[in-house]
Amino acid sequence: MSETLKEAVITASQKWKSCFNSGDAAGCAACYEEDALMEAKPFGLFNGREAIQAFWQNLVEQGYSDVDYINPKITVIDATSAVLSSGWKMNKAHGVITKELWALQDDGSVLLREDYFEAQG
Repeated sequence: MSETLKEAVITASQKWKSCFNSGDAAGCAACYEEDALMEAKPFGLFNGREAIQAFWQNLVEQGYSDVDYINPKITVIDATSAVLSSGWKMNKAHGVITKELWALQDDGSVLLREDYFEAQG
């Protein structure tokens, strides 16, 4: 089961990156659970898909794009959840993802339940 969950996280993470890089903030937000929590340092805490979408929309409108993960690591927590951590870079910033908590949904997909990352420049 853990390999299947890992593969689902990899697929979902690639979908999120593809949405962001194509300027699709709604697509990014759709990768989160409805009541997800995102902490983006130093920008703040965003609770729920609507607030998270507004955050990503703002970045897209400012011309941020080309996100890529550097040395991602996926740790399976249990049968229904896994954590991704990674460095990241994009055209106008870089930083670190300390915790993306991906949770298995009833339909077999995974969505972000928690997202903690930091912009470092």
